[in-house]
Amino acid sequence: MASPNVHWWYTIFLMYIEPVSALVGAFYAIFQQYEYLSMTHSPSTSLAIPMSTSIVLNQLGNLYLFFAMVEALVLRSTSDVAVWRALLLPMLIADFGHLATVGPLGWSVYYDITNYNAMDWGNVPFVYLGATTRVAFLLGIGVGEARKSAGRKEKQR
Repeated sequence: MASPNVHWWYTIFLMYIEPVSALVGAFYAIFQQYEYLSMTHSPSTSLAIPMSTSIVLNQLGNLYLFFAMVEALVLRSTSDVAVWRALLLPMLIADFGHLATVGPLGWSVYYDITNYNAMDWGNVPFVYLGATTRVAFLLGIGVGEARKSAGRKEKQR
């Protein structure tokens, strides 16, 4: 498994936690559609899921599966920080898009954790965590530090 010289958090979160979370989302979107919709917005969910909604949920599940595989496999395939950055930037943009999708639930969805269900935790704070992780990586925080200090040691000899 290739991995650049980065802080352990990036490896754990980006290669394991987030891809597994996306697989869980894919599972619910494809195989537990009523629960998925109910956790998203219970008042607008009916027992009979329209075929068009089911198709869209299957497509969403497929995108979650794609997201999980791309993140896990691309990041494992290279230690090139430039490739990691090239992947994480569009993912960061998608984080903001994901957060915007829950806007119709009202502003409180972004901060009122007292009313959160599992879907809300995944849609908001978990996305905040992912976005924060990507911003930190893109800013170079915890990226390549050991190599710099190793290079200094070589120069001192």
